[in-house]
Amino acid sequence: MKKYTILLLLLAAGTQVSCNQDLDPTVYSSLTNTNGYQTKSDAIAAINSIYGRLKGPSVGDNYSYWATRHFALTDIATDLGHCQFGGDPGQLSLGTWNSANGLLREDWNAMYKLIANANNAIFNIIPMSGITAAEKAQFIAEAKFLRCSAYMDLTDSWGPVILITEANLGNPGYLDQTPPSSVEEIDAFMIKELTEAADVLPVNYKNNEIYGTNDVGRATKGAALTLLAKLYLRSHDWQKVITYTQKVMDLHEYSLYPSYLGLFKESNKWCSENIFSSLSDANTNGTELLNHFGPVDHPVVQNRWQYYTVNWDFYNTFGDEDERKQCFFPEYMGTDGLLHKQAPYLGAQPPAGEFYMQDVSTKKYADDETTTYYDGHSVNILRYADVLLSRAEALNEISGPTQEAIDLINQVKGRSHAKLLVLSEHTQASLRDAILQERGWELFYEGKRRADLIRMNKYDVLVNAYHLRVGEAALIKMPQNKYYTYPQSQVDLNPNLSNADRQ
Repeated sequence: MKKYTILLLLLAAGTQVSCNQDLDPTVYSSLTNTNGYQTKSDAIAAINSIYGRLKGPSVGDNYSYWATRHFALTDIATDLGHCQFGGDPGQLSLGTWNSANGLLREDWNAMYKLIANANNAIFNIIPMSGITAAEKAQFIAEAKFLRCSAYMDLTDSWGPVILITEANLGNPGYLDQTPPSSVEEIDAFMIKELTEAADVLPVNYKNNEIYGTNDVGRATKGAALTLLAKLYLRSHDWQKVITYTQKVMDLHEYSLYPSYLGLFKESNKWCSENIFSSLSDANTNGTELLNHFGPVDHPVVQNRWQYYTVNWDFYNTFGDEDERKQCFFPEYMGTDGLLHKQAPYLGAQPPAGEFYMQDVSTKKYADDETTTYYDGHSVNILRYADVLLSRAEALNEISGPTQEAIDLINQVKGRSHAKLLVLSEHTQASLRDAILQERGWELFYEGKRRADLIRMNKYDVLVNAYHLRVGEAALIKMPQNKYYTYPQSQVDLNPNLSNADRQ
């Protein structure tokens, strides 16, 4: 137990801070259970280590979890994402992944590292006597929210997983082969944790008594309520979705940012639409989002890979009037002297001076104002547009098309000048399809697409239809592919994680 705690304390001390608060934690020559958690600064360092796990270990190797890799699981493996390269992301793009896929392994590891940091922080902060009761409650609430966010992502991707909490640290069984908990069991755990966190966390951090400054990026009441709404959305508890989205709206803390393109600029670290985000600072605390999402041979956004992209079928669904269609690099004169553009039809060969791109790069994490290699783009894990669309979906599922549901969707559409919906033109089924399409347009590469398709029973239908249209095999089968295969390294450690019904 002691060695385990020391390891995590070292991680806490060395992890990049995800929020804006500058900290000066005590440095110990010899960390132990007794001297590692003494002061408020120690506790904050432990909490910041959890936020740091949303991204990666350090600049230069900062492409884990929400810093890049997670999008391969949530968007590339859907009807809108694409990767023209082979290897692990190529498997996810084609639907040919298996238990040896490195991206599945790395994302699993990143989530459980966050959970480990959260468990360690809660376990050691609870008995602390050097902080006030209010400080202790705040820190534990932040840790619980962050832990739940990781369990939400784990259960989205793998369904039943191993539930580990701070209680396991008191009597750890390092060699135990624990059976996975059901999604329903983990949901019940998260509901309790998030409800407790929402009762403690502040609406914002302006003039905060504990942190002292407007330390944006930390967990808030709105973030906990929004994650609860997302949890109930996944389980089709539509009335609870309506209840919790209303709670978020009643905070009067959030509104849509005026410009969709401006929302994702590297310079826009935080705004009224952000509910919970992973923050970065270029070079000092940057990520490799831009490298993965940027276009190749571009005259302005240079030295990028066009690795995580959208397919042309998805790009072509946007209306020309929709500002969100401007969030891509569909045509440009490349540094290679060729005009990069979309092929006029499948299989077309480009004439001299042109290059037909297999897919299209997005500006969402690669805006043309960015010049640094390790960029400082924020990743909006929870934002207000998702709250509005989630509420519209729940209203439609309960009552069919209503003016309130239409108005919620049109708020999102109107921001981007997209064509608005008309109530009289929709049935419950057609509005459900319209909401799914709207969520794709609004939330592409924000970690939502695969969960949306599965929730609406469209994963196999839409992904296979795309693959067949472009001449690829239709490999997605349900319910077999509802969840990913457990990483083989984890199965080897714990045979209770069986892939018998997932391969």
